[in-house]
Amino acid sequence: MRRISNPPNPFESQHRDLLEPAAVAKLMLYTDESREILSHNDSPDLPFRWSVNPYRGCFHACAYCYARPTHEYWGFGAGTDFDSKIVVKEGAPRLLRQAFEKTSWRGELILLSGNTDCYQPLEANHGLTRACLQVCAEYRNPVVIITKGALVLRDVDVLVQLQREAWVLVYFSIPFSSDEVARRIEPQAPSITKRFAAMQALSTAGIPTGISIAPVIPGLNEEDIPDLLERAQHAGACTATYSLLRLSGSVESVFVDRIAEAFPERVGKITSRLREIRGGALTESRFFKRREGQGPYWKLIEQLFELAKRKAEFPEDGLRPVPQTFRRPGREQPSLF
Repeated sequence: MRRISNPPNPFESQHRDLLEPAAVAKLMLYTDESREILSHNDSPDLPFRWSVNPYRGCFHACAYCYARPTHEYWGFGAGTDFDSKIVVKEGAPRLLRQAFEKTSWRGELILLSGNTDCYQPLEANHGLTRACLQVCAEYRNPVVIITKGALVLRDVDVLVQLQREAWVLVYFSIPFSSDEVARRIEPQAPSITKRFAAMQALSTAGIPTGISIAPVIPGLNEEDIPDLLERAQHAGACTATYSLLRLSGSVESVFVDRIAEAFPERVGKITSRLREIRGGALTESRFFKRREGQGPYWKLIEQLFELAKRKAEFPEDGLRPVPQTFRRPGREQPSLF
């Protein structure tokens, strides 16, 4: 764990800067008493409307995580607080079942998870993600998962059921080819090697998998794209996506500080490339602009991805459409045809 360090919280009137070295952060768990678990997303540039986050914060401690500012809403910091002060939503499975029982719910695709990794290490003991997936399987509600966690293999039985009776897709977030590079930026996440092994195991079990090369950090990992796509295809992935680094709010200071520590010889190149792609800024908040760049260098990255995807022989459309499979147990309507 790192020493405690958080940027100023924009929702707090005061911020303390320590004169002496800060203590090392320690894992602390908090209980959440939310009355709802489904989060509605109205962003027009994202392919899902609903997500379930069994936890707040993430032990993986990825320097670039776009969800860091969400911790500030609750009085925590976006730095080491996000990595070590984890909120556990013990009622998540029960709340999800309640949501599915509402007549307003129509069985739309659900993302696990938008603002955390649902297979971070805590899941091994708490089992909230597995329990939520079991609810989805019971109601035959389609699910897409995005994770770095090899722990997803524990739930292969539920995923097989979802694939058979509804729809499921597991994206593995793998932005780097090198385990060493990943350790510096994603210090508490499973190794790249373990992520590809988990992808291979799920694919072999008949679970559709994909790779998410996100974020693309210009000056650091764009050259990894061809190797990542080739390895993903060999591991059975049927789809691939990518998006540019987003440094919204407090993420910018956390990322720049940690990248300067991890790669002092590259930080200048990374920030320079990012400004070039972002039109002089380090970040972009506008819909349909925030996940991609502009200019000649970004065009090269786009072309690199498309060429590498074709070379790796990814299918043009390797996924079956999301079906309308949702039903409430014990209340199936007989077919009229």
